[in-house]
This record gives sequence, C-alpha cells and structure tokens, in this order.
Amino acid sequence: MKGIILTNKFFLKVFKFFLKKIFNATVAYYFQSLGKTNSLKQFLILLFVTISTLGKAQKIDSIYVHLYTDSLKKGTYNYINIDGKLSDGSYLPLDSTDITFSSTDGKFYGNSLYLDPGFSKQKVTIKAVLRSNPSIYKQFDVYIKKIPNPAKLKTLDEILNESKEKSRGRNKREQLL
Repeated sequence: MKGIILTNKFFLKVFKFFLKKIFNATVAYYFQSLGKTNSLKQFLILLFVTISTLGKAQKIDSIYVHLYTDSLKKGTYNYINIDGKLSDGSYLPLDSTDITFSSTDGKFYGNSLYLDPGFSKQKVTIKAVLRSNPSIYKQFDVYIKKIPNPAKLKTLDEILNESKEKSRGRNKREQLL
C-alpha cells in the first residue's frame, strides 16, 4: 500500500512540474506577442487548448445491464444495453468499443447477440467485460422466448374494426339491461 502512495505522489509531482512548464511557456508566448495584433485572442485560445488537454477524463466505476426485454428471441438480433457509471455519478451508454461481449451461445455483432432460429436451450449466459479495466464485468443469464412470434401481424384497419365491433357489442348489452 505504501508503494502505491509513493507512486501516486511521484506522478502528482511530475504532473505539477509539467503543468508549471506549460503555463510558463503560455505566459512567455503572450508577452512575446504583446505588440502583435490579435495577441489576446491567440493567448486565450492557446490557454484554453492547454487547459483542456490537461483535463482529467471521467473514469468508469461500474457497469450495469439494462435489457429492453425480459427474454431473447431466436432468429433475430437482440440488443444488449450496457451503461457505465462514471466517477461523478452520471451514466454513459457503452458499446462494443468499450465492452468485450461473450456468451455461451449465439454470436455478437457489436452490442447485438444473434441466436439461430433453431436454438433449443432455455437460456444464454452473457458476460460483458470493460475493456479499460477487465476486473469490472457483469455476467448474467437471459432466458429465451418460448411463445412463437405471430406469422402475420394485424393491420391498423383490422385493429380498428375489432375495436368498433367490441364497442357495438357493449352498446347492445347496455341497451338490453
């Protein structure tokens, strides 16, 4: 533990050293260009670029799985939604450039898991590993949809006609009572 503290102190000293050098170079450039036109604008742009490059990026502390459905469908691409919780408490959606996906069955294409139409198992185990820190991962089971998809979906006209027929039937019952 003590070695880690010394290492962090060392890197902090090196960072402060380079920060001072960059700031001094920026100020020297400003004073050298005082007689030139647009020197303040150039100085502010240079200062902004210098500060923005030194900004610390947010670190992903943990990852969470948010599936859009409770089961996976065979013969289609099933999107696996992974969000990363940043060190400031905000969330960031992650994709296959940030996460390494693996599963017991099927094949991943980016964030989407494709299952063959003839797939016969009840569930698939999925593992999502953060590329920047492999110690952060989620492993979870997702079950396969058992009820087949309808061969043909109803059209808007069919749905509207059904609702009209149902309302007519209610009106007739109400008149009889």
